[in-house]
Amino acid sequence: MFNEDKRILFIDLNTEKLRIEKRPDLNEYLGGVGIAMKLFEENVHVDLPPLHETQPVVFAVGALTSIFPVMTKTVAVFYSPHTGELGESYAGGRLAFAMMDAGFDAIVITGKSKKPTYISVRSDSVSFRDARALWGLPSTVIGRIIREREPGPGKRSIIRIGPAGENGVTYASVCVDTYRHFGRLGLGAVLGSKNLKAMQVYGTTSIPIKDFSSYWKAYREIYKKCTETELMQKYHDLGTSINIEPLNALGVLPTKNLKQAVFEHGDKISGEQFAECNLVRKMACVGCPVGCIHIGQFRREFDKAGHEYESISVGYDYELIFALGSYLGIKSTDEILELIDEVEELGMDAMSAGVALGWATEAFQRGLVTEKETLVPLKFGEKDNYLKALRYVACMENDFYSALGKGVAHASSVYGGKDYAMQIAGNEMAGYHTGYGALIGMSCGARHSHLCNGGYSIDQGLKTPDVDVIVEKMFKEEVDRCMLNSLVMCLFARKVYDRDTILLALNSVGYQFTSDDLSHIAEKIYATKIRVKRAMGFEQEKVEFPKRFFETPSLHGLLDEATAYEAQRKFNALTNALVQKFEPAPEPKAASDK
Repeated sequence: MFNEDKRILFIDLNTEKLRIEKRPDLNEYLGGVGIAMKLFEENVHVDLPPLHETQPVVFAVGALTSIFPVMTKTVAVFYSPHTGELGESYAGGRLAFAMMDAGFDAIVITGKSKKPTYISVRSDSVSFRDARALWGLPSTVIGRIIREREPGPGKRSIIRIGPAGENGVTYASVCVDTYRHFGRLGLGAVLGSKNLKAMQVYGTTSIPIKDFSSYWKAYREIYKKCTETELMQKYHDLGTSINIEPLNALGVLPTKNLKQAVFEHGDKISGEQFAECNLVRKMACVGCPVGCIHIGQFRREFDKAGHEYESISVGYDYELIFALGSYLGIKSTDEILELIDEVEELGMDAMSAGVALGWATEAFQRGLVTEKETLVPLKFGEKDNYLKALRYVACMENDFYSALGKGVAHASSVYGGKDYAMQIAGNEMAGYHTGYGALIGMSCGARHSHLCNGGYSIDQGLKTPDVDVIVEKMFKEEVDRCMLNSLVMCLFARKVYDRDTILLALNSVGYQFTSDDLSHIAEKIYATKIRVKRAMGFEQEKVEFPKRFFETPSLHGLLDEATAYEAQRKFNALTNALVQKFEPAPEPKAASDK
């Protein structure tokens, strides 16, 4: 079998020691999120806080990483400080290739460095470097500094945090190779709590393919599906920003803290407008022939007296345009790019940051907070004060911004305004107000993301909202994506990699799987996720929906609150039934047992 023994690197930041284990038992989890979840379950301390130094961070690559098109993602699993339960995030860039070529299926990091540190990982060693001079610097410059200090051959990836992660903002992100991110759920805060500013991974080996003829035949077929069909064309042309205008036309684009779902200036921030006014470059993650990363430029004045300007390049996509555009009433592509750049510099999840500012703006307008708390007057459509507010969040300038840096669920519990604090299970909403699918998908999804089950897409495929149909389709997709994320593919390619294509790829490199095998793996991974979440104290029955979701019309009109809670119960019942199919595993150990 290809890559028969999973090779796991364990790094202890306390002792600056490492060990490498071969784990053939992890094959039953395939790779990616499967092995990451199992390793996390084995090492997490459920009775200690998320930011306790003993908590693990697990990075893992998939069963098909680097050897087939669009198998480009790395998964990170951690104890989320943002939601207080499972943290699961994905990033592209070069990291997956670098890890695979370094010979590691997963990297597990525990402990806390005695001082700010960055680490350099190679196939047989880990170097620990003093990062005190880098502490406080924006994530955007750290990569360049480390590249200059750590020259070397091979495939290289550098992940790093910004000031927000250092200061414990619970939705701090991790920048990966400049334009990709572990965005949601606060991995940046976890690394910051460990005094880990950055990690560099070198890969210098190659991956042996035993039957190259079979592999090459499968590769060519999949490559053609990616490049010569329409399955992925939109991702290259305008990218996900193409969704702005159609979603706005459908009346499902969250706007001004979801007080409305139609943005009157939607045409001014469309994908077409970004392309015409700002687009300068398209890029791809390593191993992807599509090129969905869209880079826009805006001009920033840095000396008013002398009319001095600089051109800034920044990546953009639909979720960033929604969160820092329509959601805040920003109607200029240049201004949205400037806000994205600020979020990048500070190292925060753009979605949570935008939704947090949306709540803060409405709370200010309603008089729940005053300028004494906000320090600047917040108003929808006014960019300059939003830039200042983002900086205040990142450095936790005062009590208000410290609360806002823990998310809108926490901030609204302190200052009020829960009815329009647009989060579900502690995670800020995604950019879709399509209906019950989007709502329940974020509620019941294992990581409370729109990407757990694609509920927003299911909404758009139905003429009328049939909750039973929605729940059934979402649950099937939720489980199936556990298998997709064990590969680990970019989910943009999920239509390329149907079940037959996945089997073709796997079997061409030595795996011997059937479709039933893959279904079993998916179910096992999902059951592991739920088991870990519940050990952390998560209870699906206690998830509540902010009233605003039922006050603003969706694609299918006004949603009914009772129906939403009933749909949540139905999804949870399906979850319970699946989990019960598997033999109960030992619960994650308490700290006292380890």
